[in-house]
Amino acid sequence: MSTNPTGVDAALDAGPTGRRVGETLATPPPPPLVRVQRLLHAHALVGPTLVLALACVLFGLLIGPRFYQPANLSLIVQQVQIIGMVGVAQTLVVLTAGIDLSVAAIMVLTTVVAGKLAVDAGLPAPVALVAGFAVGAASGAVNGLLVTRFRVPPFIATLGTLNVFGALTLLASQSQTIRGADLPGLFLWPGRTFSALGAEITYGSLLVLAAFGVAAHVLRRTAWGEHVYVTGDSPEGARLSGIRTDRVLLSVYVAAGVICALAGWFLIGRVGSVSPFSGENVNLSSITAVVIGGTSLFGGRGHVAGTLLGALIVGVFSNGLTLAGVDVLWQTFTIGVLVIVAVGVDQWTRRVGG
Repeated sequence: MSTNPTGVDAALDAGPTGRRVGETLATPPPPPLVRVQRLLHAHALVGPTLVLALACVLFGLLIGPRFYQPANLSLIVQQVQIIGMVGVAQTLVVLTAGIDLSVAAIMVLTTVVAGKLAVDAGLPAPVALVAGFAVGAASGAVNGLLVTRFRVPPFIATLGTLNVFGALTLLASQSQTIRGADLPGLFLWPGRTFSALGAEITYGSLLVLAAFGVAAHVLRRTAWGEHVYVTGDSPEGARLSGIRTDRVLLSVYVAAGVICALAGWFLIGRVGSVSPFSGENVNLSSITAVVIGGTSLFGGRGHVAGTLLGALIVGVFSNGLTLAGVDVLWQTFTIGVLVIVAVGVDQWTRRVGG
């Protein structure tokens, strides 16, 4: 007798979908757009890396070899080093689903305090700089206490301290600029340059890259960094798992204040003086770099390396459009469009997790 199933036996062996028992359906491949969405969700740095590469190619074709000259590339790096440094501080806060509108004000306040102590009080330059860092830490602690103890939303808390720190800066400086000739050499050291590959590179630029490396290591390789991500992604889940979220938030704002003070030192070297009116656009530029770099404004997702890419994207677009003779108005318009697109892409990619 044949052991092959008859038509009736085959029908009995088939499931309700007409498949044989144990047979699996082949899953159709997802559409290309869905694959792109999943890629961007899994690898947050892919988007900003592609944008930066395309921008460099675009302006290279538009402007020609002049754009790729070492002197011009060095200029781009020098222009974005302050934005990038403050962007590190902003990234820490944004990862916790907050935002800090006072970063630029803290940066300038620390430069004025350090400059006054060195020039007017006659303190040694290292001591004056350390005092500036202490002011940065104290300013960050004020922001952190407002958020954790008094439960003031980060946007409102830092909007208030933006004005407070700005007023203190004007009060301490009496609206006067300290000239570079009166400053100790240590204050101006980050702005000094050395030649390499036909370009003038500042020591401050190298220190900024080192700061990004340290921040990336701390966020990705330490328990504190993991707590920062978890607190931003799910505060209630973090508390239930035993993480003291208020301490994490307070430490984030203090660290951001110290980083802003470090950026203030680099700012002095960059402009060659201590002015209470320096860094007026750094506030929004730092947020722009963070957002374009792929860090989510809703917290818990992003990478400090993305902020570096975001700062470079802003610098490349500003430099390229300037060399192309585009009006400053349209440069601002372009950066605004980039921010809107970056937030839209973030919302789109987050739907994968939902």
